[in-house]
Amino acid sequence: MAAHGATVLRVCRAVLSPVEADDAWSETFLSALKAYPQLPADANIEAWLVTIAHRKAIDVTRAAARQAAHTGDLPANLASTHSTDGRDLDLAAALAQLPAKQKQAVAYHYLAGLSYADVAAIIGGSADSARRAAADGIATLRRTYRTGGVSKGENP
Repeated sequence: MAAHGATVLRVCRAVLSPVEADDAWSETFLSALKAYPQLPADANIEAWLVTIAHRKAIDVTRAAARQAAHTGDLPANLASTHSTDGRDLDLAAALAQLPAKQKQAVAYHYLAGLSYADVAAIIGGSADSARRAAADGIATLRRTYRTGGVSKGENP
């Protein structure tokens, strides 16, 4: 958990809302603790944990789709573009708008640092399709993030 907890949390936050991400992170490590004794000695632990997080994110997404959505008024303090923990909310919103495969490929490759082969093993398809999804996602983020009035010359 100490070695890979931050990576798993970044991945969960890229794919889910902050509250859902925290729950998925916790569930990931609970599941990992139960399954760890059967893990082969030569396994890529980081990729294994990201795979578990991916499955937990799917579970959360499916559960949320079955729930009624609250459409009340938004709090006034949402106007800030940065969260209390320093995350750029404009970038997080742009990432959330990506198609699922692109969002996952970007999160797993760029945030978790997994190879395209590992990303493909998690989300399905080939390493080339994972590379394409990540490239398309990054291109969309660059367009969306920059045109959202946030760009100051830095890359997302």
